[in-house]
Amino acid sequence: MPYLKSSAFQYLILPTTASDVTFATNSLFNFPIDIISPAGQHLAYKRYLYPMNWNTKEDRAMRIASVSHVVFAAIMIAIGIVGLIKGDFTPVWDPIPHDSHALAYLCSFISLTTGIGLLWQRTAAVAARVLFSSLLLWLLLLRVPNIILSPTFGVFWPGFETAEMVAGSWVLYIWFAADWDRQRLGFATGKKGLRIARVLYGVALIFFGFAHFFDLKDTVSLVPGWLPWHVAWAYFTGGAFVAAGVAVLIDVYARLAAALSSLQMGMFTLLVWVPIVAAGSKDAFQWSETFVSAALTAGGWVVANSYRGMPRFAVDKRQDGRSAEWGQGPAR
Repeated sequence: MPYLKSSAFQYLILPTTASDVTFATNSLFNFPIDIISPAGQHLAYKRYLYPMNWNTKEDRAMRIASVSHVVFAAIMIAIGIVGLIKGDFTPVWDPIPHDSHALAYLCSFISLTTGIGLLWQRTAAVAARVLFSSLLLWLLLLRVPNIILSPTFGVFWPGFETAEMVAGSWVLYIWFAADWDRQRLGFATGKKGLRIARVLYGVALIFFGFAHFFDLKDTVSLVPGWLPWHVAWAYFTGGAFVAAGVAVLIDVYARLAAALSSLQMGMFTLLVWVPIVAAGSKDAFQWSETFVSAALTAGGWVVANSYRGMPRFAVDKRQDGRSAEWGQGPAR
């Protein structure tokens, strides 16, 4: 039976295995700890455990895990508000089957309520669970069957967008998982679930990269006019996405790849889409793409923060005894 040794507690006995300690203590500790076996063997060292790098005191209602967490929640709130006002504005969820207005309103409602819920202590776990479950069902029941039945570029694109959002929401679900989730859904909230979320993100990045090459003409048209060598930028950014996706999949320079890929998506949002809508565009597609790009950036940022315990330039997680597989708590 392992016990914990830290600057805050002399000894704490936990009736669990060493691998479970990391997750079981996730709401208890926010300081360096040593996990030590009864025989005195050092099993692991963790600087930050999963989600509880809160910026608030324990008794406050609002709980902030990281900047990426706040940005992700804020974007979901914005999507929900605009969707409920417009009725047919559902970025991230588009296309809606059969253009159902009822389903569109439901998607907007989920976006709004889960976005708000992610920011509050008592509702964060439920909100993360609902958002992750909704996006995962959307992916498995709508996107995947559509890809199988009609494997075209226009069908693949929203499918991989959804996959990236599933990855981001999955990481949030792992961060905020309550005891109920860990006990009943340990596979989804443990290190295997985290690895699957990262794989989804990596696969989505590879598709985004090849999409730059496949739809080169449209990609080039989106490069800001003040930049030279438009075609070169299209190839460079596409190649960067592919390289980042491969790095995440094989877990080599994964933290750096995840961070740079989310930064690249953020630059797309700021340099391509924001100027378009700021210029007064009333095109629904352009507004939708702006929200989608922002949401994908936030989702990628969340996934990048899941590598918090891994050295930025680690070639292989095995080089670091602390192993980033555990998904250390997010950076601020």
